[in-house]
Amino acid sequence: MTWLVTGGAGYIGAHVVRALQDAGLSPVVLDDLSSGHRDFVPHDVPFAHGTILDGDLVLDTLKRHDVTGVIHVAGFKYAGVSVQRPLHTYEQNVTGTAVLLAAMQDRGVDRIVFSSSAAVFGTPDVDLVTEDTSKDPQSPYGESKLIGEWLLRDQGVATGLRHTSLRYFNVVGSGDPSLRDTSPHNLFPLVFDALAEGRIPRINGNDYPTPDGTNVRDYIHVSDLAISHVAAARRLDAGQPLAAAYNLGSGDGISVGQIMATVADVTGIPFTPEIGPRRPGDPARIVSAGELAARDLDWKMRHSLADMVSSAWVARQRSVL
Repeated sequence: MTWLVTGGAGYIGAHVVRALQDAGLSPVVLDDLSSGHRDFVPHDVPFAHGTILDGDLVLDTLKRHDVTGVIHVAGFKYAGVSVQRPLHTYEQNVTGTAVLLAAMQDRGVDRIVFSSSAAVFGTPDVDLVTEDTSKDPQSPYGESKLIGEWLLRDQGVATGLRHTSLRYFNVVGSGDPSLRDTSPHNLFPLVFDALAEGRIPRINGNDYPTPDGTNVRDYIHVSDLAISHVAAARRLDAGQPLAAAYNLGSGDGISVGQIMATVADVTGIPFTPEIGPRRPGDPARIVSAGELAARDLDWKMRHSLADMVSSAWVARQRSVL
């Protein structure tokens, strides 16, 4: 079976590509390299350079490589920036998904795994988010991901498209030293860059109603995430049933204070984080359950916080050598 990974040159997509290879499936990558990296794609994996907005390119890639399924990771993923760039966000994430689905329909490709996001929930007021928690996205990014889920649902009704959406929270770590998170907005790269430049990392608020006063979030290892994408693809290939969406969460959560302490321990760079004011609207805790994904998608937390930090740090250090 051949699976097209859109955005397969990015941090998450590249891990999915390697997980597909490890599972004996054949990946193909389509990426415009706007945030991905050509050297993240293995040399033996076919690569199409371009955007999912180019329907002719998408259709040609599906045909050329006899693609049987799609893992759709490509998209504009910066929630904060999406507030300033809503039209760009909708074009990339909504129009792009519609173009992809149209090409799949033309080619008769009838299975897709969609990279959704916990952003569809907004800032839920429950201790543990489940698949049934009310959806209330607070940014164009979150809205675009929810619309993406709706597009799959509606196309499934119209054409029999088999699909599932995987929602995840804070993806960290590295499963290969050559792959690293290069986002300018994510916590791990921000902390590592600060330490490398001799600056002190910052925590936004330490007076929340949590055990150490700092925000609690659901951090999951990127390799665990990739395994569940492959599990979803295999179930689709086998014609086995899948839920419309799954949350990939730990059920516990980790505080920003815990992360800072672990970073200091792993890197050997002692520091006491600066404490800034809370960010407006930043909730104390967002943690998701993962029981449904554990049942169907081989989902589990295989890595400790120390594993997450150390693997990310090794990948970051390698990138600057």
